[in-house]
Amino acid sequence: MAQHYRPGRSLLIFTVGIIGLLVWAFLPGERHTPKLGLDLRGGTQVIMSPSVAAGETLSQDQLNQTVSIIRQRVDGFGVAESEVTIQGTGNGAKIIVTIPGETSRTVVDQLKTTAQLNFRPVLAIDYGSPQPTASATPSASSSASPGASASASASPSASPSPSPSPTVSVAPELLVPPIQSPDGAGDFANRFSALDCAKSDILKGSTDDPAQYLISCEKDGSVKYALAPADLVGTDIESATAGLPQQGAGGWQIDLQMTTDGAKKFADSTTKLSALETPNDQFAIVLDGVVISAPSVNEPILGGSAVISGSFTADEARALAQVLKYGALPVALDVDEVQQISPTLGNDQLKAGLIAGGFGLLLVIVYLLLYYRALGVIAVVSLVAAAVMTYLVFVILGRGIGFTLTLSGVAGAIVAIGITADSFIIYFERIRDEIREGKRLRAAVDQGWTRARRTILAADFVSLLSAAILYYLSVGSVRGFAFTLGLITFVDIAVAFMFTRSLVTKLGNSKWMNAGSSWTGVSPTRLGVKASTSEVN
Repeated sequence: MAQHYRPGRSLLIFTVGIIGLLVWAFLPGERHTPKLGLDLRGGTQVIMSPSVAAGETLSQDQLNQTVSIIRQRVDGFGVAESEVTIQGTGNGAKIIVTIPGETSRTVVDQLKTTAQLNFRPVLAIDYGSPQPTASATPSASSSASPGASASASASPSASPSPSPSPTVSVAPELLVPPIQSPDGAGDFANRFSALDCAKSDILKGSTDDPAQYLISCEKDGSVKYALAPADLVGTDIESATAGLPQQGAGGWQIDLQMTTDGAKKFADSTTKLSALETPNDQFAIVLDGVVISAPSVNEPILGGSAVISGSFTADEARALAQVLKYGALPVALDVDEVQQISPTLGNDQLKAGLIAGGFGLLLVIVYLLLYYRALGVIAVVSLVAAAVMTYLVFVILGRGIGFTLTLSGVAGAIVAIGITADSFIIYFERIRDEIREGKRLRAAVDQGWTRARRTILAADFVSLLSAAILYYLSVGSVRGFAFTLGLITFVDIAVAFMFTRSLVTKLGNSKWMNAGSSWTGVSPTRLGVKASTSEVN
C-alpha cells in the first residue's frame, strides 16, 4: 500500500546499484569508455573468396548460407554492428566482413574456418622419432601427445592416449580396401608412411569427407594418424560451449552436447572402440581435416556429452565453440585481404550531431524548469541519473559481450531517453490532476503514482516489445538500434520506480512544498484550485 512505501530505502538501493556499476565499469586495467562502432571509429575489413574445386560451380544458396553462418559467428561475440555482404556471383564472388575496431587474428581465423567436425576411429599412429620407453607396451595411464586431449564429461570417461613412441601400426587387413589418393598415385598405407607433417599443407585445414578414409596430423604437427570413416559428424552435436572445468583444475575446454541420434552413435562407437587394443581403442576428433585430439576409450560412454580439453587459451576455446555451435560452412574460404578502414562519419559531422543533441537537451531542461519548477529539477536530476546509468552499462557491456555503440545505437538511446522524460511528465501531470480534484499534496503524490505507474509500464512494455521484434527480425545497424532501445527502457523503469518516485515522495513531505509556493510547480492557486477546496483530503 502507498502508506507503507519507504522512499529512503529505494534511494539507498538505487545508490548502491549505481556505485556497484561505477566500480564494475572503472575496474583498474580495464577499458573505461564505450566501444564505438564502424561509423564512429572505423574497423577491420576482411575480404574472402570461396575455394571451389575445378569444374564445380558455387550456387547462390551456398553463398547465402555462408553469409548467414558468418554473421551468426560474428554476432556470437556480442552486438558488434558487423556488416557481411556479397560482391559478385558464382565462383568469382567475394564475401566482405566489416567489424568495428581492430580485430584479432583469432576472429579472422574463425571467419574462414569451415568447421567440419568428425569423430573418426584411429587405425594407425606414428609419433615420429622413437622415444625412450620402459616397456614395449605403452601404459594406458600415460599422458597424451603434446596436443589437446578429449574426454567424456559423464562417467565412465575416455582416458588419454599412450605416451609418444615409435610407429604403432595395425594388421594390414584393417587398412583395406586400399584407398587411392586423389591423384591416383599409391595406396592408403603407402601414403600414410610417406606423409611428413612438418612438410605437408595438411595443418592448414581442408575439406573432410566423413565417408572416406583419412590421413592427417595432430594440430601441432607432432603425430600423424590413419583414420577410418567418421562414426559421428558435426551435425550430431547439439551445442558447444567454452569454459573452465567445474572442479576448477585444468585449462579451458569445450563442452559438447550430442543430439539424440548423436548420443546413440557415440555410445555405439565407444562401445566398439573400448573392446579393441591400442591404438584402435582411440577416436580422433577432426576439425577441417586436422586432428584436435585423440583420446582412448576404456569403457562405453553413454551420457551423450563430451569434453574437448587441453592446451587451449580462452580465446581459442571460445572461437572453437563458436564455429562448432553455428555449424560448418558449405564452402571453404580463403582470406584475400585484411585491412583497417577509417570511420564512415567525419569528425565534423559527429561534432555537429553532438552540438545539435546538446542544444535540444538544453531546450528540454529549460522547459521542464519553467513549467514544473521544483518538480522540473527532479526531472533534470533523474535524466542525469539515467544518463550516468546508461553510460556505465554501455562500458560494461562493451567489455563483457562486445557491445559497440554506433550512430543507430545513439538514435535508439535518444528515443529511449525521450520515453524516460515522458515517464516523469506522466507522473507529474497525475499529481497535478489529483491536486485539481482537491487532494492535498501528500495524498496527490501517492494517488498520482498509483495511476501513473500503469501508464508508464504500458508505454515501456510497448517499447520493449518493439525492440524485441526489431532485434530478432533485423540485422546490422537496425539490430543495434533495437538493442539500445530495449536496454535503456529497462533503465527508465529503474530510474522512474526507484529514483524519481522516491525524490518526489520526499519532496512532497516537505513543509515548503506543502506551503503552496508558486515555485513548487504544484501550487493549488497556480493550478486553479480554490483555497477552500485545497484543504479537502
